[in-house]
Amino acid sequence: MPNKELYFEDFYVGQRFDSAGTYTVTAAEIKEFGQKYDPQPFHLDEAAGEGSFFQGLAASGWLTAAIVMRLRVLSIKVSGGMIGAGAEEMRWTEPVRPGDTLRTEIEVVGVRYANSRKDYGVVRTRTHAINQNNVTVLRATVNFLAPLRPTT
Repeated sequence: MPNKELYFEDFYVGQRFDSAGTYTVTAAEIKEFGQKYDPQPFHLDEAAGEGSFFQGLAASGWLTAAIVMRLRVLSIKVSGGMIGAGAEEMRWTEPVRPGDTLRTEIEVVGVRYANSRKDYGVVRTRTHAINQNNVTVLRATVNFLAPLRPTT
């Protein structure tokens, strides 16, 4: 089903989507993202990271969230694109390190028609981002809009 464009009617509670792929994080990417968007020492330099709470270079949580978004979009092909409709929870549970390979496990935990847009429904999902050691590094509950299937 990952290659098929999905409409609201295709989603149901309990439905699961595993990663359509994985993503390996590099030290250069961690530092570049940190320099541009989250310039804290533990995102910029290995030595500074060693002396920090993280005890090593660690990816910004926002970089991790962006990678998870990429994996979600590649795993769930919503017709017209996955339009965000709010995050209820986002928890970074373990640091992401250079060389970590991430994948996602996504479960649909709610579906309802949108209140303000009659041509869309809201899909509520719980996502776990998991590294190569099967350790969850991010847990999130987020909503997205999915269009209703057109009637012809």
